[in-house]
Amino acid sequence: MSDATHGVAYTPATVERPAPVNLQDDAYLDTLGIKYIRITWSDYINNTRYRVVPRKYFKKILESARPGVSLTSSALGIVILALAPGFSSTGEYHYVLDPSSFRVSPYAPGHASIMGFFQEKTLSPEYGLTVPLCPRWILKQVVDKAQSTAGVTYLVGFESEFILLSSTTPQLVPVNSADWSTSAKMPSGSIEYRVMEEIAECLDQAGIELQMFHAEAAPGQYEVVTGPLPPMEAADALIQTRETIYNIASKHGLRATFAPKVYPTSTGSGAHTNLSVHPTDAPSAASPQRADTDFGPTMNDHERSFLQGILSHIPALCALTLPTQYSYARVGDGVWSGGTYACWGTENRETTVRLSGSPGRHRFECRFVDATANPHLVLAGLLGAGTKALVDGTQLQSGDCVKPVVLMTDEEKAEKGVRNVGRVPSTLGEARNYLEADQELRGMLGDKFVSTYLQVNATLEKLLVADTEEETVTKLVNFY
Repeated sequence: MSDATHGVAYTPATVERPAPVNLQDDAYLDTLGIKYIRITWSDYINNTRYRVVPRKYFKKILESARPGVSLTSSALGIVILALAPGFSSTGEYHYVLDPSSFRVSPYAPGHASIMGFFQEKTLSPEYGLTVPLCPRWILKQVVDKAQSTAGVTYLVGFESEFILLSSTTPQLVPVNSADWSTSAKMPSGSIEYRVMEEIAECLDQAGIELQMFHAEAAPGQYEVVTGPLPPMEAADALIQTRETIYNIASKHGLRATFAPKVYPTSTGSGAHTNLSVHPTDAPSAASPQRADTDFGPTMNDHERSFLQGILSHIPALCALTLPTQYSYARVGDGVWSGGTYACWGTENRETTVRLSGSPGRHRFECRFVDATANPHLVLAGLLGAGTKALVDGTQLQSGDCVKPVVLMTDEEKAEKGVRNVGRVPSTLGEARNYLEADQELRGMLGDKFVSTYLQVNATLEKLLVADTEEETVTKLVNFY
């Protein structure tokens, strides 16, 4: 067979999406068994928070002038029990519901969840009702700009790595110490087998496409892979996926943790983010061949520009995608975590961006992401960087790394164009400095957001530290 095309093909028109729900249709909600609705948001420290509203009151909310609930304007600045600089106890936002985000929550029978947008209660002179700090609004702006100015849409799929623990005190105890993808990691009838199967069933009932689940390498570590969706839906679905994992594990007396580095001598947990670029118009047959074609001959012009946008901004993006100090303990050269060089390679797990899929079906796996990061902000950053490069017509500046950059000679680095590429920062503080100085990302995401996020993140870094290294890891595990 000469055709080397492989893998399931996805386009924006063919992805699996839940059917729209008429939230005013009581009979339909009755058939779903919905009694309560969780009005949900994810904040800058990636805590999922919600208010539980009974159906009867939810109906009244839907009949109001601007359906939503009031939340303190410090909602995005609360860090454990502290407030980040710039936030106070005064003021409220109106959290306006987004009906398209409604999903049943099978891990909590009788419950459904819905997300929304933070808005001002009254018009402000500068922004109107818009709250430029709202993670979902920031992502929406990036996606809208990509379509209107770059002529592309995106699809996003996630790989969720996590560890199942049977105890967190007095020490961390994994449910199983078997190896990557081995049958011994999920023996039939075991608690870990039951948990993983129930997670799969709940995701299916929630309308989230599960592609696969399997055992990962670290003790007690597993992975759930979900199918691609448009960016906003993908981020919303990832929050639902994580809630499903947390809650099903808890139901069985286990603790699921997405902490990026639990064991000093084993692999960490990432949230590899798979992106694909889809032009809204057919390519022009008269388009001249670009000078960067040789660097990425299987990619089209859109893909090469998009890829270079991400690679150029990796040092700054890490403040959004790797937002805890332990995020930097996970990434490194030679440990299959993506390495520390801002480079790409076809099916190379030692590059920060791994190119996968056949020509015409390419996807970019961003490996410098973990689950301590807010998914809306992760996608706003990644897609914002890629969109800016698309708009500017930026050309790819490096070639396909077939081996880790750390193992290349100077001549090989020069040949691939990676001699002077950016690096994943070695510390969180360094990543914040890069984001603060990155004027292009600030332009895409908003100065006010970037400045506020940096304050919140610095506060989180201080508060996640305990008296000892072991206590700090336990605190991280209990928090994420």
